[in-house]
Amino acid sequence: MSFVRAVRLRVPAGSAKPGPAIGQALGPLGINMAQFCKDFNEKSETLYKKDTPLRVELRAMSDRSFTFNVRSPPTSWLVRQAAGVTKGPTSPNATARPVGYITPEAVYHIALMKQADDNRWHLPLEGIARSVIGTAKSIGIVVREDE
Repeated sequence: MSFVRAVRLRVPAGSAKPGPAIGQALGPLGINMAQFCKDFNEKSETLYKKDTPLRVELRAMSDRSFTFNVRSPPTSWLVRQAAGVTKGPTSPNATARPVGYITPEAVYHIALMKQADDNRWHLPLEGIARSVIGTAKSIGIVVREDE
């Protein structure tokens, strides 16, 4: 059993189905899509709300077995949820008319969630928080204290 390839997917929590999105990634590797969906749904239902987009890194082995790690949702999705916004700005220069606002406390909670990922454990929380603020700024959301 040797490592073949790593595949990154974005799958909704608790509702993965063997369809074209997952099939195009797993089919060439010979991985049983139904088994992956079953395992993923079991693991993700306890971690996040249903239909939360999750990042998954799947490692395929030569004997058609696999392992996968579920990571936190994308930062932009978390920021939009915290701001109560469904989509980003419709025009450029969002600093003139921001789409929404979030508090520094929300940034802190998002940074804590992102730091728990296996690829960010070594980064300082302040650096992750600055990255969250940058993501918020790029999608037209301003960080400010509640008034």
